[in-house]
Amino acid sequence: MQYEYDPDNAQRPGSPLRLLPWETWDGRPCYLAASGDGNGYLSRRADRMEEQQMHNAAVAYTDAETTLRNAAAGPLLLRLMLKRTTTALGNTLRIADSRLGRLPAPSDNGDHNQSEHGERP
Repeated sequence: MQYEYDPDNAQRPGSPLRLLPWETWDGRPCYLAASGDGNGYLSRRADRMEEQQMHNAAVAYTDAETTLRNAAAGPLLLRLMLKRTTTALGNTLRIADSRLGRLPAPSDNGDHNQSEHGERP
């Protein structure tokens, strides 16, 4: 999966669309306008795919650490690990972006002065 993360265009909390963990055939992001409780077939499938991607990221991280500790690792192995790790990082950033969009939108309740002074309600 080719995903170029753009932190300047991340989803905003309260987004009506969910960024899905796959792309269109021509590499564009896919979004889902969930209806009801947001637990339909595509939402569940996306959840399972995100879970697998996070597992793959954990494996890539562990493998990369092992490879870096191996003084005999050659350029081909290092390149392979870098490719796996950047793919996993891209998927993880996409998941974070999707989940950010599913957070509730912040409410403007007029507590600006308290937050500026570090006080909590």
